[in-house]
Amino acid sequence: MAARTPLSHDDYTVGWICALPLEMAAAKLMLDAIHPGLPLPLTDQNTYILGNIREHNVVIACLPSGAYGTISAATVAMQLLSSFPSIRFGLMVGIGGGVPSSRADIRLGDIVVSQPTDTSGGVTQYDLGKALSGGQFQRTGMLNRPPKILLTALSTLQAQHLSGVSRVLEFISDIQVKAPSTAAKFARPNQEDCLYQAEYEHGASNTCVNCDRSKLIPRPSRGHEGPVIHYGLIASANQVVKDSKRRDQLAHDFGVYCVEMEAAGLMNDFPCLVIRGICDYADSHKNKEWQGYAAAVAAAYAKDLLLVVPTNQIYRTPTARETWTHAGETL
Repeated sequence: MAARTPLSHDDYTVGWICALPLEMAAAKLMLDAIHPGLPLPLTDQNTYILGNIREHNVVIACLPSGAYGTISAATVAMQLLSSFPSIRFGLMVGIGGGVPSSRADIRLGDIVVSQPTDTSGGVTQYDLGKALSGGQFQRTGMLNRPPKILLTALSTLQAQHLSGVSRVLEFISDIQVKAPSTAAKFARPNQEDCLYQAEYEHGASNTCVNCDRSKLIPRPSRGHEGPVIHYGLIASANQVVKDSKRRDQLAHDFGVYCVEMEAAGLMNDFPCLVIRGICDYADSHKNKEWQGYAAAVAAAYAKDLLLVVPTNQIYRTPTARETWTHAGETL
């Protein structure tokens, strides 16, 4: 359903950034209404989907095809803020690799949200630092925390979910009504959720049909198929992690729950929260079977979060453009 009256660039207050077209499609399906496009300056190379989730007017942007990583994410964010000056905060929403450990029983289809700790802003850039003698690597610097308005909403939503009130599965079910022809792409796969021992490498096949099932890590049934939401650190860098030993080292060194490639390019200049649906275990067994569902659950969580962000608080929050300018950038 399209909005009747075009809004201006100044009417949009939420920036929603995706890395993949699949993630952008999932985000679009979460909108209550889609708005007509607006003219853009020649300096803005982004493509946007405009719409609203209840009272919040949302701008959805996607990284260019094949352009991944922190620099591409930062460029998209900078152009978005230049064209839509009233954006208050951003949501980086999409898929990520899960980092299961004794700390967190993370499974395919779960959701990881970047929640700050005493020593981290919620996202850690694990390839930023300096090489030391003996092959050691010392991480330096800390990325910014999400803005207060999002952290407050996070607490509210956590309380709702703990009391048994979550609309994530409801929003995923709505996809069947909104887009029945494409709903299958975002449905939970029939494929078994398999976590293999770190020492067991995947073979030449595109699937795990021929993998040795004796190498599976046994995990108890949860008794339900809905996503579990994990709040904690997300590891970000300009590299794909497809190595279980590297993944487990990141869990040991930083206590992360998820790995991805874009968020570190945003956190210091674009006040935002990162939401990732788990589509693989960042190991040699990774494939694309769970990507659609993971993108959908992440987008559904983002919508659930926006529904608890008070509209009156939005306009009391400094614009993200101001934050970027204070960081020394010119828009």
